[in-house]
Amino acid sequence: MEKLNGIIEFFIYDTVKILLLLVVIIFVVSIIRSFLPPQRIKQILARNNEYVGNVLASLLGIITPFCSCSAVPLFLGFIEAGVPLGVTFSFLVASPMINEVALVLLLGMFGWKVALMYIGSGLIIAIVSGIFIGKLKVEKLVKDLGHQEMRPTKLGLSMPWKERFNYAANYTFGIIAKVWIYVVIGVGVGAWIHGYVPADFLAQYASADKWYAVPLATIIGIPLYSNAAGVIPLVSALVEKGVSTGTALAFMMAVTALSLPEFMILKRIMKTRLILIFAGVVGVGIMFTGYLFNYILG
Repeated sequence: MEKLNGIIEFFIYDTVKILLLLVVIIFVVSIIRSFLPPQRIKQILARNNEYVGNVLASLLGIITPFCSCSAVPLFLGFIEAGVPLGVTFSFLVASPMINEVALVLLLGMFGWKVALMYIGSGLIIAIVSGIFIGKLKVEKLVKDLGHQEMRPTKLGLSMPWKERFNYAANYTFGIIAKVWIYVVIGVGVGAWIHGYVPADFLAQYASADKWYAVPLATIIGIPLYSNAAGVIPLVSALVEKGVSTGTALAFMMAVTALSLPEFMILKRIMKTRLILIFAGVVGVGIMFTGYLFNYILG
């Protein structure tokens, strides 16, 4: 009964938290977009050199402290502005995976070497993943949400504030109405796994002497949902239980960058094939990073 109560509490707390975050972030992003016509956003990120766009989007992701779910609205805004799909995916990967809170916590728990390797590897994963997905030319796998595009009577700074707020409110309500059920389902599954897959399970089957430890940690991490600040204490506990640092960090990256609730929201935006491509590309990058960390750190 105690475990069931914990699952219910996790489900209610995270569902409310994600939906509130989505409402606030979508509304704020919509207000910001009213100052920046889509063409301006495209000019900033869709450079002549596509790799520059991937780097800029990844760096933007680092300074936006979103979780995997709350990064989706800005990702959607990039798509609507005409930013290349690969560039938008670089942002979607970098935003939840890398942030200043995680950097400070890792610095305090594991030292500067691990913290810098975490930032560097996360940035490389985001850039390379975006470039690879962009090369696949899978724009046709992005769904049409069918909502009305922003057509304000006045663009940019001259747009009245009342019109900005009306647009932001309508846009926010439209998106939430389409994705809330996916959030509920995703968090529900994640809550069940969170309650029935304890840390000792990962420590037992993903100890340092197991060759399959990194892939297992990555796969276990994907259905869970948390931001970097919430999962890093668990990473520290896993290392203390004998899990190698690279394996524990692969688990952390999978939890923060590839969450089931995020997939459920993305299901409303893109076809399943594109979600699998996204998860596969980022998952392989995370596994490679885990093995690299284990090799370098011994």
